[in-house]
Amino acid sequence: MSSNAALGLIAGILLAIAGIAGGFGGFVLAILLGIVGLALGLQRDGAIDFGALLRSKNRG
Repeated sequence: MSSNAALGLIAGILLAIAGIAGGFGGFVLAILLGIVGLALGLQRDGAIDFGALLRSKNRG
């Protein structure tokens, strides 16, 4: 795992911990924000490209 991806994952988990009220909902929130942070870190590293998902491909 690259450094930006790890940093994004840690940031997402820390943000989730700050907003946790407890219970299963807090656990799910921590996981979801961790995944978002990981995805943004991977985007920053260039491992994945969200722009390719958003671009329309002209087929015709």
